[in-house]
Amino acid sequence: MEQQTDALQTEQQALLGALAHLLQPFAELCLAKGVTIQSIEELVRRAFVQAARQACHGGRPDRLTSRISAMTGLTRREVNRLESEAAPELPPTRSLSGELLTHWIGTPGYTDPQGRPIELPRQGEAPSFEALAASVTRDIHPRSLLDEMVRLGLVSSSTDGERVKLLEEAFVPRNDWPQMIGFLGTNVGDHLRAAASNVLGSGSQHFEQALLADELSAASMQQARLLISEQWRELMTRLGPRLQALMDDDLAQGRTRDQQVRIGLYSWSQAMPAIAPASSTAPQPEERP
Repeated sequence: MEQQTDALQTEQQALLGALAHLLQPFAELCLAKGVTIQSIEELVRRAFVQAARQACHGGRPDRLTSRISAMTGLTRREVNRLESEAAPELPPTRSLSGELLTHWIGTPGYTDPQGRPIELPRQGEAPSFEALAASVTRDIHPRSLLDEMVRLGLVSSSTDGERVKLLEEAFVPRNDWPQMIGFLGTNVGDHLRAAASNVLGSGSQHFEQALLADELSAASMQQARLLISEQWRELMTRLGPRLQALMDDDLAQGRTRDQQVRIGLYSWSQAMPAIAPASSTAPQPEERP
């Protein structure tokens, strides 16, 4: 029993160490926008209660509050209060602008041989912005959709207004803070869910890998960023249409369409913690559970 207790404490300390690493960027983000620690504590309490309720699924309803209280360390009164109040909603991330951009990058005829999105005439038969917009929605006029994408800094129009050029190859709505932070919540949240599910399960439920390369110069980092952008473009142009084909086949076959998948690519670069002796080492895949 003592060995089991020691092993549990070791696991808990390892988890707390990982959480300290995860929470640092969130603390920086909150401080930048004036969000106090009291607000975060409320969210953490609510998250613990929700997770405990899910873990108790199928148990006796009359004992549920007591079980949640015991699992979380919160009083039963606090559990009842948190469950009676509505949780804050995550800002929406799906938009017609984002869907149009995805189609632009992943639809044959709208990219050059290298997979880069081509400049489009504003009107006319495909490939044109008008035809692309019509493939996404018939509820909003293409001109209105174009104006919105210009506002978000995603596209630009030629001087005569007859040609449209894509400025961003990933939907980053820099002029829409709520939607930007919504993307942060969904993208980072799903990434963390995948990793947590793998740690708690067999380790193979979700694909979650990373590649670490160090001992790079500042000049090499510039080249690395270009390589990463090329890989993302390759992912979008090759995987996007194949996923769309699967969706179309499910619809045609009348299958129940109740599943979704989020696929992402991220990079983070910084100075190395300590300067290591010069060596020739290949990039190493970081181990995952």
